[in-house]
Amino acid sequence: MRYNKLGRTGLYVSELCLGTMTFGGQGMWTAIGQLDQSDSDALVKTAIDSGINFIDTANVYSEGLSEQITGQALRNLGIARDQVVVATKAMGPMGKGPNDRGLSRYHIMNQVEASLKRLQLDHIDLYQMHGWDPATPVEETLRALDNLVQRGLVRYVGVSNWAAWSIMKALGTSERLNLARFESLQAYYTIAGRDLEREIVPMLQSEGVGLMVWSPLAGGLLSGKYSREDEKGDGGRRAGFDFPPVNKDRAYDVIDVMKPIAEARGVSVARIALAWLLHQPAVSSVIVGAKRVEQLTDNIAAAEVELTADELAKLDAASKLPPEYPGWMLQRQGEYRAPQLNQTRHGA
Repeated sequence: MRYNKLGRTGLYVSELCLGTMTFGGQGMWTAIGQLDQSDSDALVKTAIDSGINFIDTANVYSEGLSEQITGQALRNLGIARDQVVVATKAMGPMGKGPNDRGLSRYHIMNQVEASLKRLQLDHIDLYQMHGWDPATPVEETLRALDNLVQRGLVRYVGVSNWAAWSIMKALGTSERLNLARFESLQAYYTIAGRDLEREIVPMLQSEGVGLMVWSPLAGGLLSGKYSREDEKGDGGRRAGFDFPPVNKDRAYDVIDVMKPIAEARGVSVARIALAWLLHQPAVSSVIVGAKRVEQLTDNIAAAEVELTADELAKLDAASKLPPEYPGWMLQRQGEYRAPQLNQTRHGA
């Protein structure tokens, strides 16, 4: 297991992160998973024993039950607080009132206290804003988060599911007002869904923001269970909960390339899909969730897969994004500088 720096911080997190969306199973989250405390403890133990030091949850997962189970698992297993990085999120509705959602100071302050209580912790290592709130000024959100950092309730702050322009606005505002800045983005990214590479990945690399990947197997579509001939697979989650949206034709083209690579190595297709992400330089950590220990163990083994240059080239050719403006224009105009840049890199 490798450990990567998260953004511009000095914090090192495992390249794989345990996701807890399958813990609990209340409300809409029953479609994701319904693991009880005992089964969740087993997954947390498997993750920690494998070298994972990073756990991600959210207040909305199973209406708070996922956080509760996660916190209790750490207690049950006797895991030292300084040996695990705990991340959670806030933004989604946690009640029926008009202020029970969003990124207002009011909601953030209420939710951080509720999350700490459920997790049985005195601080959250990474507190992430779970989406964009068009009703709240970004300055209000950032000031509230900075206050939490100053008080020691939160160590670092991050964001999830924001556009490149909104993250840049937040980073500029944090710098201008001398506030704690977003150190990470949690976003959807797979070999079958590389949209992130158009605007967000270049921005992250330019500004030194870490990338946490959610749904790296596209809701199970890249697990190897599904094909053009059998779109229902084995009745897994994707069969009844078709999320996240994926261009199926492109995904199956990628699966067709991954299968022989997986077979030649004697590993699952899922491991190849995860290994591809772990080879991407912008990625800090890939979140893996599971319903069974065996499934989690297979996903964790992806950290041992070293893809060759030839394999990476084949996977890139099958999955690369179609040209889109302004990308194709930037690439064309960038050719004018290429000779000079190459000379500079080689010390000429």
